[in-house]
Amino acid sequence: MWVIQSNYSDPLFYVSLEKELLSLIDGEKNLIANLANTAAWLYHSIPDLNWAGFYLWVDEDQELVLGPFQGMPACLRIKPGRGVCGSALEKQRTIRVDDVHTFPGHIACDSASRSELVIPLRKNGNVLGVLDLDSPLVGRFSLRDEIELTRILDVLTQKIF
Repeated sequence: MWVIQSNYSDPLFYVSLEKELLSLIDGEKNLIANLANTAAWLYHSIPDLNWAGFYLWVDEDQELVLGPFQGMPACLRIKPGRGVCGSALEKQRTIRVDDVHTFPGHIACDSASRSELVIPLRKNGNVLGVLDLDSPLVGRFSLRDEIELTRILDVLTQKIF
């Protein structure tokens, strides 16, 4: 049985979160299993999320395809440059949006989402997909969230993919 021990208000939250996530995937080689548990852990560890999940790059289709997630049903496919996820993929960088209604071309999969943080999953110079976190709160994600989650996802990507 897994117990989430991280506390978002703790200054060491992201140190604990990284250890917990690494422990969660330790010894498992299956990509989908690892992404599913990572999405669930993030969804339940980070307060005020209404969606946490992955979109994976599919070479044959030249687009992102929905992967493991927690939350309401989501868009199935996203082209490069479309919405926050497609923009993060195309620019190969993390994008934090305080109010998605001000983001040009935002794709509204869940009308309750107001802010978004999208982190590319990079390995050996290639973007393999993105982590997408949504919140019903405007301005939910801080610079600290952006920096720490990008760092953690870089570590996890090396181990999962």
